[in-house]
Amino acid sequence: MPENSQLRRLDTPAKVQAFLDRDITYNTEPNGATCYSPRTVLEKRVAHCMEGALLAAAALRLQGRSPLIVDLEATRDTDHVLAVFREDGCWGAVAKSNYSGLRFREPVYRTIRELAMSYFEHYFNLRREKTLRAYGRPVNLQRFDPLDWMNTTHELWQIPTYLCEIPHQRLLTADAERRLHRLDARSFAAGCLGKVR
Repeated sequence: MPENSQLRRLDTPAKVQAFLDRDITYNTEPNGATCYSPRTVLEKRVAHCMEGALLAAAALRLQGRSPLIVDLEATRDTDHVLAVFREDGCWGAVAKSNYSGLRFREPVYRTIRELAMSYFEHYFNLRREKTLRAYGRPVNLQRFDPLDWMNTTHELWQIPTYLCEIPHQRLLTADAERRLHRLDARSFAAGCLGKVR
């Protein structure tokens, strides 16, 4: 596929993130309207978080890494999906988001839980509620190779369906959840910096 040559030039996770930020516009179709493959994202130059995670996982695979994604589960909000990778035993992430704090993470987190928690303060809805509640285990997209997930022109609804079906680990106790405060106005404005309307 010619598109693979574009991805092969992205030879570090940071370059994958820069490509997602610079060259791929945020997909503003209503939530759940599309689930584009990496090939379609490269053709259309748009992606929401699920589509961005698939593209990033494909690029990471071409670097010789496992194509892993992780679902972050929210309440009164949409889930967020990351492409995750390991360096020196620590986890990092590449992600497409309409919110500035929900994108790249350096590979400095010892566990997936630590990585997930790094998103907590930045994960909020438009009512300024902190909404992150759980995370799923890393899913290796090799399991979807029979779908030709990197190259197909079909949408890939089987992948988000699978992410929703697997067990998730809760991040907060019920008491901690009740004590949460709304995000302050300054942090809210910072998180929305560059948001596509």
